[in-house]
Amino acid sequence: MAEATRSEALFARALAVVPGGVNSPVRAFGSVGGHPYFVARGAGARVWDADGRELLDYVQSYGASLLGHAHPAVVEAVRRAATLGTTFGAPTEGEVLLAEAICARVDGCEQVRLVSSGTEATMSAVRVARGFTGRSRVVTFAGCYHGHSDALLATAGSGVATLGLAGSAGVPPGAVADTVVAPYNVVPELDDRVACVLVEPVAANMGLVPPEPGFLAGLRAACDAVGALLVFDEVITGFRLGLGGATAWSGIRPDLWCFGKVIGGGLPVGAFGGRRDVLAVLAPDGPVYQAGTLSGNPLATAAGLAVLGTVDDDAYGDLAGRVARLAAGLEAALVEVVRSAGEGVDVHVPRVGPLFGLAFVPAGSGPVRDVEGAHAAAATGVYARLFRALLRRGVAVAPGPYEVAFPSMAHTDADLDRTVTVAAEALTEALAHPEP
Repeated sequence: MAEATRSEALFARALAVVPGGVNSPVRAFGSVGGHPYFVARGAGARVWDADGRELLDYVQSYGASLLGHAHPAVVEAVRRAATLGTTFGAPTEGEVLLAEAICARVDGCEQVRLVSSGTEATMSAVRVARGFTGRSRVVTFAGCYHGHSDALLATAGSGVATLGLAGSAGVPPGAVADTVVAPYNVVPELDDRVACVLVEPVAANMGLVPPEPGFLAGLRAACDAVGALLVFDEVITGFRLGLGGATAWSGIRPDLWCFGKVIGGGLPVGAFGGRRDVLAVLAPDGPVYQAGTLSGNPLATAAGLAVLGTVDDDAYGDLAGRVARLAAGLEAALVEVVRSAGEGVDVHVPRVGPLFGLAFVPAGSGPVRDVEGAHAAAATGVYARLFRALLRRGVAVAPGPYEVAFPSMAHTDADLDRTVTVAAEALTEALAHPEP
């Protein structure tokens, strides 16, 4: 019997003291099989696991590490901040500077409040929308993920757009009684009970699903018609698609935004922002309460400012161009492998800016455009087999078919070329020798 690796040993220890052995469910590798690798360190486009294995990393903390791991500017900013103190429970200059940086880059975002996670950002934005409008109903979309607050852990009921059902044990029906779940890429009918429509402007939690032409504009018009607020959940897309996020990319301006990941440079952070008149309902000036001991943490604001101060439009354009070549190369190579194997699936590599996904759909079903398509792609099982074959070759993608890939600005052309070659080899093996 082979001796356990250090990652295996750490996972066994974790199972004794951490529920499921992980602190976020997807990390358990449940949908791809095997056990998680434990990361010891990272640098640029790579991580090294606890056993010293080097991996070309497309997880990049699920998009938080735009510049790659341990970027010198971020490390130095955090080091300087830490020498002055790690938390104070009082305002700091860094909070003002980061809020100014966000508002300066996102058209229409006039004020920002910092929090400590994307979940806090979305649940706070919903509370603000309800407080501003005096209404209770929230419309979300099947397949979009907005954090784990009770009201947003709703799944679709029967019908085209219905009141949500609790999407997790522990969420009582009353918590989602005012949540309506609609199909993504379909503009729902709204009425004067709706406080807000909350949407990922580019869906990145059912694989990568771009908004179809007219979808976001339709949401804007529908909200305006009934006096509801439009909320963009840009925890993933904010400062990942470009300096102006999905607003600059789509030309559609919401009333509220939710941010996370990139704005913290890899440290825990979130933010919600929007129109000044809407945010005026927040305490201490208004009746909507929201607070957080670690909100605006000086280490997180320093890291976020370092990232935003390093990137510009040219850097985003270069990254998007290189990812476009990567996505095209991957699709061509993987389509040929599948054709040769006669697997009965089609390969799609959707891309929006510097984001791309991998979807293996039933033959003839077309690209994924909603959660039903995402479920059908996951059910083919090809992604899980490819994941394991890639990992054996030193390439790490997200351990689940509903995630997307996050090339960083540290990934080189050589890294991307290698990825295409390795992916073709890995898929050939995965299809020829299916694992149990």
